[in-house]
Amino acid sequence: MLAQQDNSGIIVTSGMNNSTGETQSLNLNIYPVPVRDDSFTIKSDREFVSVKITNVIGQDIYRIKYNTAQSISKVVLDNPQRGMYIVTIGFTDGTRIVRKIMIEGYY
Repeated sequence: MLAQQDNSGIIVTSGMNNSTGETQSLNLNIYPVPVRDDSFTIKSDREFVSVKITNVIGQDIYRIKYNTAQSISKVVLDNPQRGMYIVTIGFTDGTRIVRKIMIEGYY
């Protein structure tokens, strides 16, 4: 089975730095989907400064704040359990995007 890629063309309306109410487009990719081998990649056309992963009951299993903004990052998890997780990505302008990922076991 081939791994898929989660391609999202997300429209973001930010009230923080965007007083004109303009709508910004954001391309955000998380791959492979589903996640295998304890790692996945986040790629965005906008720079991000933080990534947080929580399980479905709200416990943090991974958190990082980057010293320099990133547009691509490989996230390596320490032996995660199989299941659904929430990924929160924080961008340089203060906006956040929340996505769900599925982590599968080894094959």
